[in-house]
Amino acid sequence: MTTTTLGPTRRSERALAPDLIRGAMLLFIALANAGNCAFAGQPGLDPDPHGIARVLNFGLSLLVDSRAYPVFAIMFGYGLVQIARRQERAGADPRRVLVRRNAWLVGFGLVHAGLLYFGDFLGAYGLLGLAATFLLVRRTDRFHRAVLWLWGLQSIYLVVLPVLAATHDWSGGAGLVNSPNPSLAADSYRASIGDRLAEWPAHTLSVLPAIVIVWLGIWAARRRILENVDQHRTLLVRTAVIGLGIAVLGGLPYALVAAGVLHPAAGTVDILALLHDVSGEYAGPGYIAALALLGARLSRTGRVGAVAALGQRSLSGYLLQSVCWLVLFAPFALDLGGHTAFAVLAAVGVWLASVALAAGLHRRDHPGPAEKVLRRLTYGHR
Repeated sequence: MTTTTLGPTRRSERALAPDLIRGAMLLFIALANAGNCAFAGQPGLDPDPHGIARVLNFGLSLLVDSRAYPVFAIMFGYGLVQIARRQERAGADPRRVLVRRNAWLVGFGLVHAGLLYFGDFLGAYGLLGLAATFLLVRRTDRFHRAVLWLWGLQSIYLVVLPVLAATHDWSGGAGLVNSPNPSLAADSYRASIGDRLAEWPAHTLSVLPAIVIVWLGIWAARRRILENVDQHRTLLVRTAVIGLGIAVLGGLPYALVAAGVLHPAAGTVDILALLHDVSGEYAGPGYIAALALLGARLSRTGRVGAVAALGQRSLSGYLLQSVCWLVLFAPFALDLGGHTAFAVLAAVGVWLASVALAAGLHRRDHPGPAEKVLRRLTYGHR
């Protein structure tokens, strides 16, 4: 192989589906993180909902919480293979690019966490990317089939956890409780920086088991599923139905707790929360499959360009959201937290604004500012 690497992927080389998926799912990231910041804790839902808050709690818990990050984990793995494949076609060693890019992602994550938001995923993805570069990316198809077996084994939880929940006390009167994040409740920006830097390592380590989710994206990319949606339509339909079906059924009991409908014992709520989280991983492939199918249909009408433009600039869109949450919800800023409805409206508004900004950059053929910096650090001046 040569030592010369290609520059970043050109606009004409990009497939629509991955960008559309990233752009659309940034709305779910916004909904999850806005709630986290509005209530200074996780999962970021009103612990004593009334009226419309009951409906919003139910919908957010059932469709968003613990259901958005698996999409980006899969897409991250998918992107690793796309980058590696492009370098290999040019006769270059893909590991050089992947190592530089993922190492810089860790740096981006540290800065993001220190300045804006403790719940950063960039650092964790950088570490996962480094591990995948050396352990997974250049393996054979036979080796990668193992990830399907791992997902199959994990499905045992989907049988065991409902049985455990059914045998526990359902008359205890407990409900949803937010786990506090001190950085989100800090009374000064300086204090929040210290809290975020203390919280970030533990949060980053908690994301590392997502290597199995990233690995599924690597498997899918090797089969070019999102580049050839029509060819894999049957697989995508089945994945959408089964993945989203598991996510909805597994998340339903906890969503009813979040809505204030069910009040089981605290131990039962813990089991339902675990079932909610495990089943949420299946929303990752489910949402990706559904959006890929939808994108294939809408692409004929030209109605997905702005959302896909945001997907091409997802790093900038993600960082912009964190700036907005700090301004809107921090106690030392506007301090508008504590209301689920406002958090949802803010999330939708920020996402729509980021779509409009991305569309404007796309018309001028400009990358997002964060993408521009990351590309310069990864590829140099190419």
